[in-house]
Amino acid sequence: MAIGLYNRGKVPWADSQLIYHALGNLGREALSLVSPATPYVCVGFHQDTAQEVDLEYCRQAGIPLFKREVGGGAVYLDGNQLFFQLILRRDNPLLPANRDKFYRRFLEPVVEAYRRIGIDATFKPVNDVVTGTKKISGTGVGEIGPCVVFVGNMILDFDFETMARVLKVPDEKFRGKFAKTMQGNMSTIRRELGPAAEAWTEEKLNAIMADEFAKVLGPLEPLDMDAELRAEMDRLAGLMLTEDWLMRKGRRLPGRKVKIRAGLELVRRTHKAPGGLLRAEWELVEDRYRGVSISGDIFAFPPSALEALEQALEGAPRRDVSKALEDFLAMTGAEFPGVATEDWLDLLCS
Repeated sequence: MAIGLYNRGKVPWADSQLIYHALGNLGREALSLVSPATPYVCVGFHQDTAQEVDLEYCRQAGIPLFKREVGGGAVYLDGNQLFFQLILRRDNPLLPANRDKFYRRFLEPVVEAYRRIGIDATFKPVNDVVTGTKKISGTGVGEIGPCVVFVGNMILDFDFETMARVLKVPDEKFRGKFAKTMQGNMSTIRRELGPAAEAWTEEKLNAIMADEFAKVLGPLEPLDMDAELRAEMDRLAGLMLTEDWLMRKGRRLPGRKVKIRAGLELVRRTHKAPGGLLRAEWELVEDRYRGVSISGDIFAFPPSALEALEQALEGAPRRDVSKALEDFLAMTGAEFPGVATEDWLDLLCS
């Protein structure tokens, strides 16, 4: 039986999420191509909404929220992001058991779609599509009903300012660094192609995506919305658009960690030691510490000692950061009153 194709273009914002949840619950194998008619914020299944999102700002700005049954981070979504949503039953032989093979197989159509419009895209493990070093598609995967659901996007344009604003952050300094890091490590069709991007309408891009996915999935059967699918979407709306669903508790993590792209995270951590409150901020680049900055209520510490510690951690692999810290303390004999090695480890080991 051919896999269904729901090429619906612009839809009400909630429908852009409800459709793949409904298809998964119904056990229907399909490729859904949609984009939201109006903006919203979408939160990952395992996240704690209150920790991740600036709820007051979203309320004042009139930006609704949705919590999906797929992993990944909170993200601002609008009509300049064209979603692909692949729904396959768990027993489908097309599904590789290996995670790397899964992403390589099902991101190949996205890579090829970008190449067809003149963008030199490549697959970057674990699950990103990049051009050069910049991320140009975000993805997530989850299990819904009897199905595996894989979702992602082609990015026509991206509102970096609003994305930085809707997330809850420790302070405005962190927000500014987040915005700057995003802009330096993400790209869009309009950034890459300039004025030539205007030729690539949503209709044309979705046609290319359907064509490329058909090369992996086999022939796709164009389908329209039917009563059963609409009824399941409406049923799910009665659950997933409630405050109880949106605000259900997720994983609460110490400090703040935001993924920019595969291999790049921005991290802020705090730790209360007997000697005072410690703060640290760094970028985790390909699993190495970069740009470490340490501060806090630690005015008794010599600035030179903190700077030396920051330099000792620069470039340290995440798996070896505890050794780098212990080697620094042993070699320099640096003393930080009221802060033990265990306090530094609690602060710096993400």
